[in-house]
Amino acid sequence: MRRAPAIAALSVLALALPAVAETWTPYTEPTDKGLQWSFDADYSYRDASSGRIVVMTAIGKVGATPRMGPSAPGAPDGVGFIYALDCSSRNLIPMGSYSPRKPLEITGDWRGIAPKKADGADDEALMRQVCAASAALPTR
Repeated sequence: MRRAPAIAALSVLALALPAVAETWTPYTEPTDKGLQWSFDADYSYRDASSGRIVVMTAIGKVGATPRMGPSAPGAPDGVGFIYALDCSSRNLIPMGSYSPRKPLEITGDWRGIAPKKADGADDEALMRQVCAASAALPTR
């Protein structure tokens, strides 16, 4: 009978692990210092209210372990941003940011913020990568 609680606990753990999976997809070329921006494909989704694609980005060092942060917003291995992208208008709304010293805070009224045009190679690369796969994203 002692095995039943252990089996139940392991089953719950096995079901919970995939929910926290992170699939970091690079969208910039590595810099001369080995830094590279990526987005978390598992976090990305289409916002039901605005139709925008919400995406979490992070910067990491290529070849480092862990490869990419964050293990969670505000964790000691991550720095990044959350954006809401409009693929057809090629603009974005910064929703929030995080760092080891600052936990993730998403602006509550982000849908009312004026979007900014995707500006520069990094923004364009993010738009290109995320928008190419946007049809397969879930809506929340």
